[in-house]
Amino acid sequence: MKRSIFFLLAAFAAVLVMSIAGSAQTTSGYHVAKTFEIGGGGGWDYVNFDASSSRLYIARSTRVMVVDVESGKLVGELPGTNGIHGVALVSKLGRGVTSNGKDNSATIFDLKTLKPIATVKTGEKPDAILYDTFSGFVLTFNAGSNSVTVIDVEKAEVIATIALPGRPETGVSDGNGKVFLNLEDIAHIVVIDMKANKVVSDWKLEGCEEPTGLAMDRKNRLLFSGCHNQVMPILNADSGKQLATLPIGKGVDAVAFDPETQLAFSSNGEGTMTVVHEDSPEKFSILENVQTQPGAKTMSLDPKSHKIYLVSAKYEPVPPVTADTPRPKRKMIPDSFFVLVMGKS
Repeated sequence: MKRSIFFLLAAFAAVLVMSIAGSAQTTSGYHVAKTFEIGGGGGWDYVNFDASSSRLYIARSTRVMVVDVESGKLVGELPGTNGIHGVALVSKLGRGVTSNGKDNSATIFDLKTLKPIATVKTGEKPDAILYDTFSGFVLTFNAGSNSVTVIDVEKAEVIATIALPGRPETGVSDGNGKVFLNLEDIAHIVVIDMKANKVVSDWKLEGCEEPTGLAMDRKNRLLFSGCHNQVMPILNADSGKQLATLPIGKGVDAVAFDPETQLAFSSNGEGTMTVVHEDSPEKFSILENVQTQPGAKTMSLDPKSHKIYLVSAKYEPVPPVTADTPRPKRKMIPDSFFVLVMGKS
């Protein structure tokens, strides 16, 4: 009898442990860990975290703001980047590159001094920007001319211009000669061969409208795309086969993937961060929609600490609808810009 009771208790304990483990997997553990009050005027777009310096590079309308994430302090700015959308980091050269949407140019600057080195002309309205480790070049994705400008950062010159069948948004490199790029207006992903500097594949994103953010699981060859109709299509990066389409929050702009935790994220302007778990290379599940802050639509991931950095600001209440302003917009409270640090518990 005692032996039977022992086995029953052991079995109950095992079931309890499994139940707890199972329930733990239904949440990501992410929460708002810190807030850095940065201030300054103007809107914002992409942010890029540099692990080698623990700095966050933030695109702010006419300048780059650089924040030390250890202290939470602004350590410097690079002015003269009119209509900036993003910053690419070329750490091996100690240089950064900006996409200046209103000047049709890219500014190459020194990462330590934040001083400009050269300006390169791009296609029209460069938006997202990417450093491709395979070629060693930086690519600007030009929304106004449906093209990609390929830049040799060391020589400060344009290597190639690649025509596209639609308006580009965010791209991602597999580090092995291929760059994948969302086309926002036609909801496609195109594949660029960096050896030939041309588009070699074109895949329709089924059920997607206006794809923006894009991330990749390089090991399992998967693409995670964030669409404005609140879905995340997941594709095989070799065949283009759409494996799944998951619901996400409203107002997505950026998507990230953490290879160690097998988590994909979408930062949503409504004030949430959708967390997706890659259960297997063909199965995926939504863990949760973590509360962030309204306006926090772009982000950058630190794959070592697993922290995620988002940016936003505080806003005044939406004004009432009137005959003169049928669609009133809320105004940002001056000097209220901040960095939101999402950590794991």
